[in-house]
Amino acid sequence: MMQTAQEKQLCYQIQCPGLPLTVYREVAAHLRQVEGVETGLIPQQSQRFDYNDSQVGGLWIQYPEGFDLACRERVDRILAYYGDRYGAWELLVIG
Repeated sequence: MMQTAQEKQLCYQIQCPGLPLTVYREVAAHLRQVEGVETGLIPQQSQRFDYNDSQVGGLWIQYPEGFDLACRERVDRILAYYGDRYGAWELLVIG
């Protein structure tokens, strides 16, 4: 998607500890169905292997600053759906 210099993008990163790779992929695919949303997986950064850890470090979500309220609510509903089934989403601190 091409963006002009004036278009500001809002981006944040979330994780759900222990969420399987396949579910992260499903969430990302579901979110991409919302017009204007871009998303992707964040690689796992842990140097220690643990069966209880996810193979993914998290999910990044990006959308235009003037994102439509109805679309934003759809994103929230998608995240709530998966959060209800797999555990609460946590905002990742960047930096």
